[in-house]
Amino acid sequence: MSNATPEPAKGRLGQIRQAYTITKRSDRNIGLILLLTFLVGGGVAATLGYFVFGTGMFGLIITIVFAILIGILSVLIVFGRRAEKAAYAQVEGQVGAAAGALQMLRRGWELKPAVAFTKNQDVVHRVVGRPGIILVGEGNPTRVRNLLTAEKKKHARIGGDEIPVLDIVVGDGPGEVKLTKLVKHVRKLPKSIKPAQMTSVLYKLKALDAMRPAAPMPRGPVPTSMKGSRKAMRG
Repeated sequence: MSNATPEPAKGRLGQIRQAYTITKRSDRNIGLILLLTFLVGGGVAATLGYFVFGTGMFGLIITIVFAILIGILSVLIVFGRRAEKAAYAQVEGQVGAAAGALQMLRRGWELKPAVAFTKNQDVVHRVVGRPGIILVGEGNPTRVRNLLTAEKKKHARIGGDEIPVLDIVVGDGPGEVKLTKLVKHVRKLPKSIKPAQMTSVLYKLKALDAMRPAAPMPRGPVPTSMKGSRKAMRG
């Protein structure tokens, strides 16, 4: 089986087709579920429209349009959630899965995958945002915590007393954050720095990264199917 990463689909429809294909691999009933979602959502909207707009020609047209729009909206909501769930299921356990999830962070976040790693494919990624510098480790919990400790010291020298340096271990154990909850966990971290401080620390971090050897991702690409699925839903 080839491990090659598929070419990103171009255009909104292409993104949706790609997301649907990815989702169907692990959610084989997705087509039936979306059809039922459209029928139920549209049916509820049509019933509501019948009472609100009446049974005249104009009311009938408005009701049909309203029912179709609500049906489509329902499908997009359900598809978005199931596509994200399927994407997480496919990348969980792969090297770089956390980086793939963190790519879903939108404006106001700066991600640098694999700022540090071990020969055993334990990896630390870095996210900079309003909470400060966030180091995210994935791999063997013991080795990752040691790697995080070393990286935290390096980044603390850059951030000083004003920029918090936080660490997260991705996993299912005590004190760890599940991959499926990683992005939500990062977003909920308290805001501790101002945008100007964030700009300043990013500049300093570039200098830090330039002073040490590049840290390429361990064997195996960063999963991107999750990002593609989510992007298709965002538009």
